[in-house]
Amino acid sequence: MYKKIDNSRSFVDMEKDVMKFWDTRNIIKKNFDLNEDGEYFTFYDGPPTANGKPHVGHVLTRVMKDLIPRYKVMKGYKVLRKAGWDTHGLPVELEVEKTLGISGKPQIEEYGVEDFIKKCKGSVFTYVSQWEEMTKSVGYWVDMEKPYITYDNNYIESVWWALKSIWDKDLLYKGHKIVPYCPRCGTALSSHEVSQGYKDVKETSVFVKFKVKNEDKYILAWTTTPWTLPSNMALAINKKYEYVEVINNDEHLILAEALLGKLEGEYEVLRKFNGEELLGVEYEPMFNFATFEGKAHYVIHGDYVTLTDGTGIVHIAPAFGEDDNLVCKQNDIPLVNLVDTEGKFVDAVTPWKGMFVKDADPKVIEYLKEKNILYKAEKFTHSYPFCWRCDTPLLYYPRQTWFIKMSSLRDKLVKNTNNTNWYPDNIRTGRFGNFVENVIDWG
Repeated sequence: MYKKIDNSRSFVDMEKDVMKFWDTRNIIKKNFDLNEDGEYFTFYDGPPTANGKPHVGHVLTRVMKDLIPRYKVMKGYKVLRKAGWDTHGLPVELEVEKTLGISGKPQIEEYGVEDFIKKCKGSVFTYVSQWEEMTKSVGYWVDMEKPYITYDNNYIESVWWALKSIWDKDLLYKGHKIVPYCPRCGTALSSHEVSQGYKDVKETSVFVKFKVKNEDKYILAWTTTPWTLPSNMALAINKKYEYVEVINNDEHLILAEALLGKLEGEYEVLRKFNGEELLGVEYEPMFNFATFEGKAHYVIHGDYVTLTDGTGIVHIAPAFGEDDNLVCKQNDIPLVNLVDTEGKFVDAVTPWKGMFVKDADPKVIEYLKEKNILYKAEKFTHSYPFCWRCDTPLLYYPRQTWFIKMSSLRDKLVKNTNNTNWYPDNIRTGRFGNFVENVIDWG
């Protein structure tokens, strides 16, 4: 049935012979036409972006995916194999920006959004011929002549139909979410994208003194992001820890007993008490830039507060941290955002209005010194996320968004996961099983 392999010929030449055989005998179309009376099975290719070149990773996924439609054909199904092209996303926009010599959303709007979109549509198929050649050479049999394209109105309409179906089931709601956000690109990043841009950087952390209301004592808190202090709304402790009140440099300070070593100079412990005693204690806000409704500026409990670093007391700015936001929601503490979408302080922050927040850290620290509420500042090196596209420092930022109530579907998801055949089987209770058991609302 098979010809003997001629060892004197290269694999590339033999591959070309096979593809020529497929073309002259119309093998791929014949395979597509099999089982005309069979039950339909539609295979949609997870679409690549054709303005980027294919690489060996794409070869692997295409070979693996090709097993499914081939198997279904052998089982008697009429298989529709739809290729696709992903034409959305920032990589396309950034490539066009480079070509046009512009940068960022304001310059795109100045250039003209419609004209910019036309340029993007012209760019998305830059390497389509390379994709088609690679797809054929690895034997990935999909219909490349009639692909679905994500910028087509038919495709976009199908997405709106899906959202409408979700809305009809009362599974869609509006809220805000703290997301990794690039102020230069003006977009949120997925956890996978964030993981690609970490760098080790040296920055300044601060130990700051929050004055207890109507008392001559201070709660000592620690933060690695001084720029978030103007948006402080609470302080978090862990009620299972022991805390102390000490005299240090003629001041009464409160911090975790296990972190007394963070103090400078001699100190005297006046009393020791459980963290629960601190809950509800009110303190004076450091800044008065924000207006809000509701109660704020008091001590709350946070399970995530540890004794690894700092003072065992965490400064809480619900606009700029997922944990901070969640614990404030649980305590009905409002969210205050004093930073615009370009990562700059808004006009209400009069001393530093219009300044990029990361650049404002030294200014904030200087202010703390002048007000005598800076206990100490320390340089530290840590891994910080940068935008993998444009190298801008990312911010954790509140974005208004729509959420799908996945948490309400958790039991159904778990049941369906358990009733699915998994290869290997440990995925059922391992990686995917853990994911669905801990699913949160998608935003």
